[in-house]
Amino acid sequence: MFIKETIVQNQVGLHARPATFFIQKANEYKSIIWISREERKVNAKSLLGVLSLGITKDTAVTISAEGVDEEAAVNGLIDLITSGFVETV
Repeated sequence: MFIKETIVQNQVGLHARPATFFIQKANEYKSIIWISREERKVNAKSLLGVLSLGITKDTAVTISAEGVDEEAAVNGLIDLITSGFVETV
């Protein structure tokens, strides 16, 4: 299992559009991926799960993954969060 923590810095947090980008990125990986806030942990590939965490600006989140590409998955999602969810083409 590979785990990292980060702070969500973008203005709207992990809601609507950023959450969609996050889910799409998570689904690129084969590993089982979790995102947690405080004591709640949800499947990072579930839009409803991610939205249910109510992640706002300046919220600490932990990304964990288990599987063949766990390190790439966690690092990829952390990079997306720290980029402010900038759309890449």
